[in-house]
Amino acid sequence: MKKISDGRKLLGATSLTTLKELNTLYRGLMKKHHPDRFPDEVEKQEAEAMSQRVIEAYKFLESIHPETHAANTAEFEQTVASNIKNWHYQHQTLHIDFGDGSVYEFYGVDPKTYNKFTQADGSTRFARRHIFPGRSFRKVSGPKITDQE
Repeated sequence: MKKISDGRKLLGATSLTTLKELNTLYRGLMKKHHPDRFPDEVEKQEAEAMSQRVIEAYKFLESIHPETHAANTAEFEQTVASNIKNWHYQHQTLHIDFGDGSVYEFYGVDPKTYNKFTQADGSTRFARRHIFPGRSFRKVSGPKITDQE
C-alpha cells in the first residue's frame, strides 16, 4: 500500500483521480523534469532520476486504476478461470501465478486473510470470493489474451 500512496504523492494524484487526469499530471511532470531541458550535467542527472521515478509511478498507478481493470475485465476473468498455480506473499501483497502463465499482484491482503487462503482446500475458490473482489491489483506478466472472432 505504501507504493500506491508514494506514487500518488509523487504525481499529485488522489484515489479519485481519473485515468485522464493521471495522464495529464504525468505529462506535466515529464515536461518539467525532462533531462533535455537542463544543460548542466548534474541537473540533467537529477532530472533523469526524477523522470524515471515519475515514469515508474505513472505506469504502476495506471496498471491498478479501476478504469484499466474495467477495460481488461474479460482478460482477467479468463485468467482467473485457469486456476492458481503458485503464490507468494510479502508486505500485504499477494503475488499469484495462474495456470495460463499470467502473474498478478493483489494489494492490501492482510495476514489473517492470507492465512485463511493458504489453509483453504480450494484456494482458487477462496481467492475468487475473498481476495479478487475489491482489491487493487495489477498484471505483472503473462500472455495477452485476444478476442477470437
